[in-house]
Amino acid sequence: MLRTLAFSFFALCLAASAAETPAATATAAPAAPRITFSQCNVDGPYIAFTFDDGPHGVETPRVLKMLRDRGIHATFFCCGNCVAQYPEIAKQIVNEGHEIANHSWSHPLLTKLSTESVRDQLDRTHNVIKQTTGVTPTLMRPPYGAFTVQQRAWAHATWDYKCILWDVDSLDWQHRNPAKTESIILSQTNRGSIILCHDIHKTTIDAMPATLDALLAKGFKFVTVSELLKMHVEKLAAPKVKPTKSLTSVDGVSAVTSLEDLKKQAAPAPAKP
Repeated sequence: MLRTLAFSFFALCLAASAAETPAATATAAPAAPRITFSQCNVDGPYIAFTFDDGPHGVETPRVLKMLRDRGIHATFFCCGNCVAQYPEIAKQIVNEGHEIANHSWSHPLLTKLSTESVRDQLDRTHNVIKQTTGVTPTLMRPPYGAFTVQQRAWAHATWDYKCILWDVDSLDWQHRNPAKTESIILSQTNRGSIILCHDIHKTTIDAMPATLDALLAKGFKFVTVSELLKMHVEKLAAPKVKPTKSLTSVDGVSAVTSLEDLKKQAAPAPAKP
């Protein structure tokens, strides 16, 4: 009897194991590379400050000095026509350790253009940045943040661009108020933030000394967007816990967890008085 009970228990274990083990292990397909970022998941107080629409003949040199005085590096998303107009300032951006990137040639709404027009906007800017500074840009930011999924994939395939958006919008172009620019940035910035400003507005640059100093005082560390991307770690979804399924029976015997339980199940019921 005991041998029969032990055999039944062994059969139960095998059945439970088979129920939890896939018949064949499929090779997981590699995930497609992520090409669009509005912020990063980083281990540390790292942020990326970005300036759009320049370089500007007056305001960009002003902000470059502010950044230099504080040992801060930023990313400048430049319009190609401005790089062509101010090549020396574009060179200064790169020479002082900042990152330069593509923001189209003349700031149109790219989603409303033909593929050839978009190619012209990005390709001309790509080339003028490379010819002017010696740097090949690897990032682009679409004007107004508007770029379709298909356009992003195409730009990545054509120039290996990552599309960079933002999670902190200072709205500096709209309100033109230095105090408000500072307030928005300080209240919304978190580790991994990508902050959007424009180096073509005097009011924006007027806000920078107090804003940068306050962020430094909070312990934030400034890096370029590409540096922030290298720190990024994808957040893994919490594993789903599968409910434990007990086998209803094996050869007519209820599933159990131990040989002792099996003995109890097989024991005859006590005789009624």
